[in-house]
Amino acid sequence: MNKIPENFTLANGVQIPVIGLGTWQSAEGDSAAGAVKTALLRGYRHIDTAAIYGNEKSVGRGIRESGISRKEIFVTSKLWNSDRGYESAFAAFEKTLADLGLDYLDLYLIHWPANSRQFDKWKQINLDTWRAVTELYQAGRIRAIGVSNFLPHHLEPLLETQVPPMVDQIEFHPGFMQKRTADYCRDHGILVEAWSPLGTGKLLKNPLLNDLAERYGVSAARLCIRWCLQNGALPLPKSVTESRICENIDLDGFEITPEDMRRINEMGYAGGSGLDPDTVDF
Repeated sequence: MNKIPENFTLANGVQIPVIGLGTWQSAEGDSAAGAVKTALLRGYRHIDTAAIYGNEKSVGRGIRESGISRKEIFVTSKLWNSDRGYESAFAAFEKTLADLGLDYLDLYLIHWPANSRQFDKWKQINLDTWRAVTELYQAGRIRAIGVSNFLPHHLEPLLETQVPPMVDQIEFHPGFMQKRTADYCRDHGILVEAWSPLGTGKLLKNPLLNDLAERYGVSAARLCIRWCLQNGALPLPKSVTESRICENIDLDGFEITPEDMRRINEMGYAGGSGLDPDTVDF
């Protein structure tokens, strides 16, 4: 049985822990702070947040209250759409650092691409934003940089820049693999991170996944997270419940067979958010 490695290696050599705690929809205050603190004390070393989540202050509080050394923790945040552009990106980054109470970020992502539905010059907007993020990286303020929700045609212009994206965080789970984007990323040395690896909880009631989980003696959640890892994607499961936080990182006791991986990979559409980076209007 293959033991889950502790880290993936990004294109620039930075090590990133293979499972992160997602904090989307974790409310600002004790809920988010408590989840982060619990996760770190239970073995997580990777925390994922974003400016738009509205919980960066609580995430930073949870990190401090854990007592774990900052150097041991991989922290990701994201630049929101209203802060796209060269000058705006710098200001947004400084606010994120201040809210988190940190001196640097391990990973900073552009949260959504500007798209052609919203902007005639969407490519240039993305490039201007990327230029700012790249300069922050080159100045040592960020250890690694990337994007989120970018499809291949959004990624292509960035691949021609001095520092290409190292990560693309996309919706990725059984029933919505985004195979074309995931394959494109892997072909270009970009790590795929999986947001909503449990399909916002919808997959926990899926008959096939529950049948397979029962045979492996695990929960459907653990099955989905292990499936992500066996597909080479880094899962970011979200929970504020201590038992589930612990369960979601306990993945070494089983391995999904190639036949069962194929069955899950071939599932029909399920658990998707319905958000399309080319048509969102926010």
